[in-house]
Amino acid sequence: MSKIEEKLKGMGLTLPEPPAKGGMYAPAKRFGCNLVYISGCGPSTDGTPITGKLGAEVNTEQGYAYAQGCMLNVLAVLKREIGDLDKVKSAVKVTTFVASAPDFYQQPQVANGGTQLLVDLFGQEAGAPSRSAVGMSVLPNNMPVETEALFEVE
Repeated sequence: MSKIEEKLKGMGLTLPEPPAKGGMYAPAKRFGCNLVYISGCGPSTDGTPITGKLGAEVNTEQGYAYAQGCMLNVLAVLKREIGDLDKVKSAVKVTTFVASAPDFYQQPQVANGGTQLLVDLFGQEAGAPSRSAVGMSVLPNNMPVETEALFEVE
């Protein structure tokens, strides 16, 4: 088991199975000098649908947990692509999409659920990515949160 997966275990978390594709795209795409882009992943880590909008059916604390679930799925896809999360040199960029009611403005606090996990696992320098937290009116399958990411690997 990798050092990163040991850290996850110590946090009471495990990597889920990588989520099934939801359309015509590559879940992971390598490019440039050791960069890997991971397509958007939703919050369910066990296949159970999670639905709703932040500021309506879903509160900020739930959104934070859902963003963490999204990142666990991102990491599962990344592990499948590179074989070992210890090969991650840097979390480069994360975009978190938040299905939001018109008067919900806490998208960054929701996105923290995923980026805090990266910092906890890889440390501040390697784990803190550049980031965007974007509010949208809807996401596929009525998901509350979706995250995509870019990593530099060995």
